[in-house]
Amino acid sequence: MTQSTTSENKDTSFYIGTYTDGASKGIYKLALKEDGSFTEPVLAAEASNPSFLAFNKNKDILLAVNENDPGTIESFQVNGDTLVQINSSNTGGAHPCYVTTNNQDYVLVANYSGGNVGLLKLNEDGNLSELLDLEQHKGKGTTDRQEGPHAHSAWFVPDGNGIISVDLGTNQLWFSSINTETNKLDPNSTQKLDFEPGAGPRHLVFHPTKNYVYVLNELNNTISQIENKDGNYTILNNTSILPGDFKDFSKAADIHISQDGKFVYASNRGHDSIAILEVLKDGSLKLLANEPTRGKDPRNFQITPDEKFIVAANQNGNNLVSYKRDSETGLLTYVAQVSAPAPVCILF
Repeated sequence: MTQSTTSENKDTSFYIGTYTDGASKGIYKLALKEDGSFTEPVLAAEASNPSFLAFNKNKDILLAVNENDPGTIESFQVNGDTLVQINSSNTGGAHPCYVTTNNQDYVLVANYSGGNVGLLKLNEDGNLSELLDLEQHKGKGTTDRQEGPHAHSAWFVPDGNGIISVDLGTNQLWFSSINTETNKLDPNSTQKLDFEPGAGPRHLVFHPTKNYVYVLNELNNTISQIENKDGNYTILNNTSILPGDFKDFSKAADIHISQDGKFVYASNRGHDSIAILEVLKDGSLKLLANEPTRGKDPRNFQITPDEKFIVAANQNGNNLVSYKRDSETGLLTYVAQVSAPAPVCILF
């Protein structure tokens, strides 16, 4: 996040990743104003299908996957309103759709069609290493979207070397850790956790203070509450993120949790809404409301760094929408929107 402050306003700038098979040319930069309205998006760097973005720990290097076959990942130097490409590296599989880094500058990339997770490292000058290791998933689920492995995201477990990879195709979480001496991904003794048939796990969040993980299931539109007891993971329950009377097709996309651990938010594509859920004392979730996204297919959204707003990216609505967030009730109030070409990732 970068902030530009003048006597009149305080804008919070951010980047959007896009699909470039239409009007988009790559990665765009814009700002959320203090009142929740937007500046106009400006092209920061040309890139091919930069569908997911991440910063390094200092936020001076931006990483973008290129969701193509074969899959690549690019690093960019943040330079004012532009991004200057540093280098590109192979991700080890087709259609990378997720990237993240940790404080040791390790980089994880989830390759959706490859059904695997790649490990790389970011040098101090912003150059990406060659592929260091590849965790290949095997297996399949029970639906037509689960004919084989489809790694959809990979996550560094807070405060450690543990990694959780989320595979929509095998319908499982995969557990491993980084061996920092060999720069390899070592599988854990308990390597996998199976989900309810047809769930299709996609993304997750960690509770900030309790040993719970919340996994968003794309295919059955639920969130699974998972307990972590010393590295042993157990699914406790599943909560729907759709209203009970909604019977049309929808698929879940993204999930975030407030810093105080009181509210979880998730996006629905089809119902086209942000689900707002309260975290109860036992860590289970209660659906409070669904806020319409005013655009088709909210693939990605973010809570702003100050947590006063949520910004949603409607992939097929070609717009970004902002909401004021009530920190007491968790509820959202629509503020503004701006046109953006096929936006699928927001990075503050």
